Amino acid sequence: MGSSLLDRKIEKRPDKVRLQGRILFLAEDPELIKKQLAGWDLPWDTKNPASNPKLRDDISTDEITPAHYCFYFDRTLGEIPYVGLRCGDTLPIGRGDVKKGGFVCSVSGKRRGKGSSREQSPYAEMCAGIQVAIAENIERIYKQNCQNLGLLTSTNFSLIDRIRAGEEIALSEFTAGEDEITRQVIEYGGLFPFNVARMQGKVFLPPLKTRTRAMTLAEKIFAAHMTSASSETASLRSDGQPGAAVPTGSFSAGYVKPGDTGFTSVDLRFSHEYVTPMASIFYEQYVGKDVPVNDASSIRFFRDHLTFLDEVISEEKKKMGLLDLATQLKLKQEDFAKKQGIKLHGELADRKGSEGICHSVMLETYALPGQVNVGSDSHTPHVGAIGCVAFGIGTTDVFNSWITKDVRVKVPESVKIVIRGKRHPNVTAKDFILKILSLDYVRSGKALAKVMEYAGEAVEALSVDERATMTNMAAEIGGFTGIVAPDEKVVEFLVERRGMKRAEAERMIEGLRSDDHAEYAQVIELDAAEITPMVATPGDPGNGRYIRELGPHVPIEIAYGGTCTAGKNEDMDMYASVLADALKHGKRISKNVDFWIQFGSQETREYSKRRGYIEIFEKAGAHVIEPSCGACINAGPGVSTRPDQVVISAQNRNFPGRSGPGQMYLASPLTVAASAVAGYIVEYESEYESSNASAVS
Repeated sequence: MGSSLLDRKIEKRPDKVRLQGRILFLAEDPELIKKQLAGWDLPWDTKNPASNPKLRDDISTDEITPAHYCFYFDRTLGEIPYVGLRCGDTLPIGRGDVKKGGFVCSVSGKRRGKGSSREQSPYAEMCAGIQVAIAENIERIYKQNCQNLGLLTSTNFSLIDRIRAGEEIALSEFTAGEDEITRQVIEYGGLFPFNVARMQGKVFLPPLKTRTRAMTLAEKIFAAHMTSASSETASLRSDGQPGAAVPTGSFSAGYVKPGDTGFTSVDLRFSHEYVTPMASIFYEQYVGKDVPVNDASSIRFFRDHLTFLDEVISEEKKKMGLLDLATQLKLKQEDFAKKQGIKLHGELADRKGSEGICHSVMLETYALPGQVNVGSDSHTPHVGAIGCVAFGIGTTDVFNSWITKDVRVKVPESVKIVIRGKRHPNVTAKDFILKILSLDYVRSGKALAKVMEYAGEAVEALSVDERATMTNMAAEIGGFTGIVAPDEKVVEFLVERRGMKRAEAERMIEGLRSDDHAEYAQVIELDAAEITPMVATPGDPGNGRYIRELGPHVPIEIAYGGTCTAGKNEDMDMYASVLADALKHGKRISKNVDFWIQFGSQETREYSKRRGYIEIFEKAGAHVIEPSCGACINAGPGVSTRPDQVVISAQNRNFPGRSGPGQMYLASPLTVAASAVAGYIVEYESEYESSNASAVS
């Protein structure tokens, strides 16, 4: 990466920190927040926590930095932390409020930073003056992004008194309980300075000494990819020599166990226009504008998030220059891709739309069983459907991976979720995952940062497309990743969708299954026969309820089928089966409903065209649109425009404000299509469904 990195002066941060400023408590009561912003300091009793006001739980990164503000990729972000934070029906924090308030610490409740992997969130907090985030528990990607940037985090509420007293606090308070590598990342003030110190041989990487043991599927894949500590320094120092080949060490640790830490080599890295520009600016600033990335052939860029933004962005936001900023994201990514020789899946030349959503294209075209993939998006686990370990990373991880071709990993524990028996014909993978999300184990945060390994007869009966719905939404669980052991269904997928020779595909999946006596943090067993069609009620994907328990009909105005989660080939099978059934019975989409169907990729669009689905969709009255993330991130047709508007969507998240101000229910493609026809939320039941279940299984 240029010899200058080997000569660069890198020092650790001081071993004691003094945080001089105020503490912002993100309370459920909006009036308490407003009073703090006005200059009042909220009393807090660390010895009697039950007497304190209730803090907001489940604060998502969408609320810390709403999607449209992520068009900024500089210190302007410091004006907007928490502007999307909803307390009841109120948004108590305005633009610039946190920065003006002189806050150095922000405190919240459970599951801080859930949702998107956007590093703009901790970066916005830092730029507003926040130096430490305290919460009962913290989501993995958000926490890692904080560490990578140098923002301190803690779950120790006793620090509140010490911060308020202006005491010096040992840095070890913030590294306690962390693994050896994370401790050093915090001590060096972030991932990039740590990696420079790593290249210079100044840091200590613990050797992996795990003995022979039974391993889970994810552990086996990590064991095959972990960088050997013994070859680490020499390998990375060669990276500092102009023109040198850049290995990242000899691989295969043999065996690993949960808690082992190190760097895992990655087979594929990708990012999209929300992240690539910020990462490229970091890269050019810290590494150099003319320095080539490490192995451009294994990097992919995508223009998939904002291709339809101009159709839904408000005039107010246009006047703020946000549409122009979004265009700059696109141009910066294109420029960096061209300079570096990186493959960019971009916009279509002949019509509006993109080549495909990153996760859809990665599954259809690139990812392979047994690989490690990383991406700039929390739904990167999508490709775990074919038996690879894939996980989301933040901006700093992305740009560092362009240097080292690896990412730091603490081998996670695994949770095995076994779904036995046979599902009902109108139940899909989306219903399975909504059921899992509603479990106390998940809602309490016990699944955070763990691998979700899905198994059992009902999972094995699912196609790769349907399995991808479950691995994709490991992100909503807060899991490290989701994975399904590859089998004959995966072989068929690789043969039919990739044109791979069967013998090659069969060899590729050999041994990719968990050992019989592998250890799990938890084993959860569900009976498919007990699961009926579900929805997640507005506010959180974990608000799962059976439709038959909703009570009176819930009228809808918008139905949306699309995104990476529900824009795959088999999802189109489902929309088409419901709408064809409706047309057969003389019905169309309700006159009170706008139903948007959006493809996840051009491959899926062509599939739908070949099958005659587009004609069915249009004849039934649906609006058919080209691939993009679109409505899922408030950036395309299908978003709500009023707080009282009810939406049913097959996407993955319904956090407050994520897809407009309305009330969003999450559901399966079958339920979304059936509800679009009925005009209210309803299970799909028909003669077609019972006699042609194979079309949607």
